[in-house]
Amino acid sequence: QVQLVESGGGLVQAGDSLRLSCAASGRTFSSYAMGWFRQAPGKEREFVAAIGWSTYYADSVKGRFTISRDNAKNTVYLQMNSLKPEDTAVYYCAARSIPIATMSRNEYDYWGQGTQVTVSS
Repeated sequence: QVQLVESGGGLVQAGDSLRLSCAASGRTFSSYAMGWFRQAPGKEREFVAAIGWSTYYADSVKGRFTISRDNAKNTVYLQMNSLKPEDTAVYYCAARSIPIATMSRNEYDYWGQGTQVTVSS
């Protein structure tokens, strides 16, 4: 069982930056693919970024967001730059039990509780 705890969300203005963190329990963190997803009110949860043997980004965040991980700290990060109001959502961290990253939320085995990101115009 893996527990994921997100942090770093908040209220910012358009153009600002935020860094989200996701701390994972367990001793096999390095063998997991990790992903970030987000869900805006009234919308489905959508893929943002993932890291495993490869790294993937949604087109809407490519060039602005960067996913990274520190296996020694069991933590994955999402650096978000040039934030836009349409980035407003609850951001969720997810873990997949194999190191192959995917954009499909159905392929992830564990989820965090989410952290709110609000970008004002």
